[in-house]
Amino acid sequence: MIKSMQKIVTIGGGTGHFQLLRGLKNYECDITAICNTSDNGGSSGKLRDEYGILPPGDIRQCMIALAPEDESRILRRLFNYRFKDGHNLGNLIITAASEILGGPVQGIKATGKLLGIEGKVLPVSIDDCQLVAETLEGKILKGEGEVNSPYDKETIIKDIWHEPKAFLYKEAASEIRSADKIVICPGDLYGSIIPNLIVESMSSVLSESKGMRIYVCNLFTKEGTYNFKASDFVKEIEKYAKTRMDRIIINVGKPGGETIEKYFSEHSKLVEDDLSGDNRIIRGEFAAEYSSEPKTILRHIPEKIAHAIIGLR
Repeated sequence: MIKSMQKIVTIGGGTGHFQLLRGLKNYECDITAICNTSDNGGSSGKLRDEYGILPPGDIRQCMIALAPEDESRILRRLFNYRFKDGHNLGNLIITAASEILGGPVQGIKATGKLLGIEGKVLPVSIDDCQLVAETLEGKILKGEGEVNSPYDKETIIKDIWHEPKAFLYKEAASEIRSADKIVICPGDLYGSIIPNLIVESMSSVLSESKGMRIYVCNLFTKEGTYNFKASDFVKEIEKYAKTRMDRIIINVGKPGGETIEKYFSEHSKLVEDDLSGDNRIIRGEFAAEYSSEPKTILRHIPEKIAHAIIGLR
């Protein structure tokens, strides 16, 4: 009997999601990327306000990650082109396609075909909502911008929700239910990752799925997670997913001292692995330093992290 290819669903937003997808598309697997739709900043936020559409930023990034490296090179560069007014060409194309075709999902699918992407990209929800959080001190933060980068850098998020409620998009729910593996990606914990987990019905669909639930832990801490260790990230993911992760992937490789110092100067630090004895943990050197201005950034290596996910049994 010929074994069918693995069906992998990724859930996330931002660069962490992008890196995983870049690696996974090189394997014989059926990929569906489910994207956060709570963004209200930058080009995405402006288009959301002006046209009443889903914020396209994370969706665009996933499409670029899944586009063929050679055949779509020029299109990928065009989709990333940013105008002086802050708008991104890819965001404008998704907006135009959504307007022409009568809905966000139709626009997303048409744009994906234009780029020739490997797999599917779907919104986690098609509802217009705002991200809201309450801090440990009782302060209310409104919008992805405030939740992701609160004014007080030592802020601890106590709870997070959507106003009004957002509901899991039905096709996204179907993909999760039928997945062999469900990967919750690294990324801004409260701004990009948990917003996917708190849409109505997500927790029940994650629990119902027979697929392996995998969490790829963040590399560094940041605003809202400054003192977090690996166990804290896992605790928050499981709190909002309302289900236990089957596997947890943690990077144990360390960057050079200069890179660590640059992060430390921003009060960030390498996430400490304090999950010894937990047999769910997959450890490895999954990250590398990528040079960019104004600092060298630590990112997951697409090929290595994808290989680890594909090989899990």
